[in-house]
Amino acid sequence: MTRITSVDPASMAWRRRILVPLSNNRVGYWYLTRVAPRIDATLTPATGAWLSSVPGTPLLLLTTTGARSGRPRTTPLMFFSRGEDVILMASNFGRRSHPAWLSNVEADPEVTLLFRSRRGRYRARIAEGAEREELWATAKAFIANYRSYESRVADQRTIAVVVCSPLD
Repeated sequence: MTRITSVDPASMAWRRRILVPLSNNRVGYWYLTRVAPRIDATLTPATGAWLSSVPGTPLLLLTTTGARSGRPRTTPLMFFSRGEDVILMASNFGRRSHPAWLSNVEADPEVTLLFRSRRGRYRARIAEGAEREELWATAKAFIANYRSYESRVADQRTIAVVVCSPLD
């Protein structure tokens, strides 16, 4: 079974120092929510998830089965690893609603992940309790934007943290 390449959030300190200040403001938020998804929808699949609209950012392709349509749905997402598990944050850029891919994962937890031309099958689950808190704290330390996303939706929803474990 092929697994995607691991990303250790502790090894990406340079990213926090350089990229986060550029993106954690109004212009950066506009770019991340309006421009980057359009670029990543084409660039990331075309390069096997080697390139994205934000250089140096680990962006994978999550393929789920549509909860209503039953069709494959692919979404570029930031991630980090914990052992063999892949951790995804359902932040939806701090918007009021959960991202559509989360409903797909809840309906059918078997997903495919692609990163740097390596593809693997995984089973996704939503982290809860102490595990969720630990992973969410790691995510906020890894990508400071998650702190502002959390504050935007604090009175509306809890941002889900999804753990994807390899199948086979």
